[in-house]
Amino acid sequence: MSGIRTAGDLVLRMQLGESMKIDAAKQYVADKLGVKPIDLSDSDLMAEIRAKYGFGRSFDLNKSPKGIEAKFNIARKIGIKINSVELFMARAGLNKEGA
Repeated sequence: MSGIRTAGDLVLRMQLGESMKIDAAKQYVADKLGVKPIDLSDSDLMAEIRAKYGFGRSFDLNKSPKGIEAKFNIARKIGIKINSVELFMARAGLNKEGA
């Protein structure tokens, strides 16, 4: 599994942010995305999924969400807190329902 081309960044967020072991993190992310854990390392499938949910892609610079927009999409779909998203919402005066 490798970073933003597949689902490595999403799995790593679960490992670090939620203190999950790698197998549990893979299963959690796979369940949220509606795929099998083995599919998380399929770069073609994950390119479609990342585009569908707006998670950002490193090689599609002009069309995919970037920065905070991609992080908002990840936080919503995966169901996790991302510090930069929480800080942005607080400074912008947004609540979770308004995001």
